[in-house]
Amino acid sequence: AAAAKAPVKKNPKVANVSVQLEMKALWDEFNQLGTEMIVTKAGRRMFPTFQVKIFGMDPMADYMLLMDFVPVDDKRYRQVTPYAFHSSSWLVAGKADPATPGRVHYHPDSPAKGAQWMKQIVSFDKLKLTNNLLDDNGHIILNSMHRYQPRFHVVYVDPRKDSEKYAEENFKTFVFEETRFTAVTAYQNHRITQLKIASNPFAKGFRDCDPEDWPRNHRPGALPLMSAFARSRNPVASPAHQNGTEKDAAESRREYEREAAGGTPLHAEAAHQQLMSRVL
Repeated sequence: AAAAKAPVKKNPKVANVSVQLEMKALWDEFNQLGTEMIVTKAGRRMFPTFQVKIFGMDPMADYMLLMDFVPVDDKRYRQVTPYAFHSSSWLVAGKADPATPGRVHYHPDSPAKGAQWMKQIVSFDKLKLTNNLLDDNGHIILNSMHRYQPRFHVVYVDPRKDSEKYAEENFKTFVFEETRFTAVTAYQNHRITQLKIASNPFAKGFRDCDPEDWPRNHRPGALPLMSAFARSRNPVASPAHQNGTEKDAAESRREYEREAAGGTPLHAEAAHQQLMSRVL
């Protein structure tokens, strides 16, 4: 058998970088239940939001921060839900659907100095998930009822003219297993719905009433780097259309309110689940 390829020695600019997942206790709580993330044609933000604190960067060096999502396995799942959504379980429904177009989400502040990245929590609150295979907005495309693992990449922007030769050593990847999730078009597990309502700031209106009263009706070109750290997905860089804005909270609130108001009412539990999926 061929000898295993020796691991690439990382550039000191990234070798000493370490990352701490924010809201880890909340991620753990979701993970114990089996985290679900809504995917829509228009694109939906993740909750919990992927946020990290970064240490060990060179304060004066430039870095890009990116995320991508890889399948956990080669299976497609279906939900077995007993009466009244009191509990639920996942069963393998078959082989995974054809892989979606691999994409990478650049943090909109990339590239930036290490000092800037390290001085505050880095939030990927602009990232959206979609099940639209023809999406042209740069959102991350996922298959519903499949499981995914988010990956976080720190990439050193090498100023050398022949930097593509060093692509393998200029990045470092971090994987937090507690952030893996199943992509869904509507929440399958009622306990996930309840936890999202309890912990999502945009679900305040639902927290103010008893659960029984919940409504039932109602950057620079980095392609060499991409090929280096994500060969398994062969991702294509998402268009750098995100500009970053201080109005994120207001924009998010408008988005949740608009989607909550736009649904077609169904009945009983189906309506409840659909409404929760629109709001959270």
